[in-house]
Amino acid sequence: MKHIVVLTGAGMSAESGLKTFRDANGLWEGHNVLEVASPEGFKANPELVFDFYNQRRRQLLTVKPNDAHYNLAALENDYKVTIITQNVDDLHERAGSNNVYHLHGELLKVRSIKNEAVVKPWTTDLNLGDLDENGHQLRPHIVWFGEAVPMIDKAIEICNTADILLIIGTSLQVYPAASLMHYVPENTASYFIDPKPSIGDSKNLTVIEATATKGVKQFINLL
Repeated sequence: MKHIVVLTGAGMSAESGLKTFRDANGLWEGHNVLEVASPEGFKANPELVFDFYNQRRRQLLTVKPNDAHYNLAALENDYKVTIITQNVDDLHERAGSNNVYHLHGELLKVRSIKNEAVVKPWTTDLNLGDLDENGHQLRPHIVWFGEAVPMIDKAIEICNTADILLIIGTSLQVYPAASLMHYVPENTASYFIDPKPSIGDSKNLTVIEATATKGVKQFINLL
C-alpha cells in the first residue's frame, strides 16, 4: 500500500471559515505575533494571550471540516495516509483522518507551564487560576515563536517513508515545517495545492493552482 504524506497549512481550513492567523502585514487578529504567541508575550500579559486563544477556540467549535478534509480521510480506504499539519485545529480528526501530527500544537488542548508532558483536553475558556493537579498554571498547548517544535523529528521520519507527497495551503515559508518537503526520498512524486502558488512545476513536482477543496479532488483524479 502506497504511503501518501500530506503537509497542510492554514489554507486547508480556510474554506471551513477559519481565518488564517497571520495577515499580510504580519499581525494576528490585530496583535503583534510576539504579544500573543511567544513566551515573553505570555509572561508580560497572560490575560491578553488567554483571551486571544479563547476567541480562536470558540470560533473553532463553530465550524466544520470541509470537503478537502473529508476527501483526505477517504483516501485511507486505498492508501496509507499520514497528515503533518501546521494547523492547531482538529478538523482533520473530525473528518475521520486517523494519523495526524500537529507541528504547532493543538487549540483544544492545554498543558502545564511547569511540565510539558501534562497535556489535557480543553474546550472551554482558559483563564488565570486554571491549574494542573500540582497547582501550576495551565497554558495553551501551542508551540510559540522561540520554542522548540517537538514533533519535527517525527515529521522528518515520516517524510522519509513517503511514496507520494501532497502539500496543501501552506506558503512553504515557515520553518522548520517548510523544510519537510526536502526529506522525502529522491524522485518522490510531489503535489502542491494552493490558489496562489509561490512555486511552479518542476521535476517530480506538480502544482495545482486551486483552493484546498477543488485541489484535493484534482489530486485524487491524478492518482
